Amino acid sequence: MKKVDLFTDGACSGNPGPGGWAFILRCSKTEKELERSDGEPESTNNRMELMAVIRGLESLKEPCEVTLHADSTYVGQGMTSWMKGWKSRGWKRKDGSKLVPIKNEELWRELDRLMQQHKIIFNHVKGHAGHLENERCDTLAVQAYQKYLPRSAR
Repeated sequence: MKKVDLFTDGACSGNPGPGGWAFILRCSKTEKELERSDGEPESTNNRMELMAVIRGLESLKEPCEVTLHADSTYVGQGMTSWMKGWKSRGWKRKDGSKLVPIKNEELWRELDRLMQQHKIIFNHVKGHAGHLENERCDTLAVQAYQKYLPRSAR
């Protein structure tokens, strides 16, 4: 199984507001690197964090062992802790004594589908702390949402 590193980040101007996501995908064996980013005119930071991971995993052409490097505890805890419970409760979370729909359900479902295709190891990196690839992804994500800002705010 090919080993790859996936670096991701999402960003928003306001929350909600214009959002951007970015990823860097690196296969050390072939030293190939893919860098992509995009955005949405109205989103949230959590949605953009999820989109970065989903788009990165979608770009893989075969099952891989993926080390996911992300600064999002939302994505990390969702993948490693919360998702199993959400699935067992029909994609709902506990809110006191009742069950309520999870936010971003369609994205979590898509991430779950992609997680079945790959072996994923989550590595939390501290955001805005000088991690080279995380900083690059942040820059790309910010650039991606800026196209949705009014000209005076760019």
